[in-house]
Amino acid sequence: MSYPVQKSDSEWQAVLNKEQFRVIREKGTEAPFAGEYDKHYPSSGVYNCAACDAPLYRANHKFKSGCGWPAFFDALPGAVTRHTDSTFGMQRTEIVCSNCGGHLGHIFKGEGFPTPTDERHCVNSVSMKFTDKEPEAKV
Repeated sequence: MSYPVQKSDSEWQAVLNKEQFRVIREKGTEAPFAGEYDKHYPSSGVYNCAACDAPLYRANHKFKSGCGWPAFFDALPGAVTRHTDSTFGMQRTEIVCSNCGGHLGHIFKGEGFPTPTDERHCVNSVSMKFTDKEPEAKV
């Protein structure tokens, strides 16, 4: 699949640190309970893609799941793309940034959390950066 932002590995390595490159470009996973945003619960603001700065999640869509990674019940419209991930002998739904294709994490459904979607977007902290500014409306 092609994404609007295209860069070579060396171009990504110039703008991402080693851990960000491993997770975002090589589909890695950060250690549970270690990420900067695991216990970060602002009442407003937006989490943007750490690679391309595209807005991904509103702060008020984040919830406490206890899973060890930031959890959101929904993304901003069109911000993430879903793919089937069949690695490790199981089927999961991978989520990537719709702007650059950077790996964010996975979606889990039907876990019974009291959210409007009954989905948990389990996102690596290193895949995001937080801003207290709301995203601009697309015209």
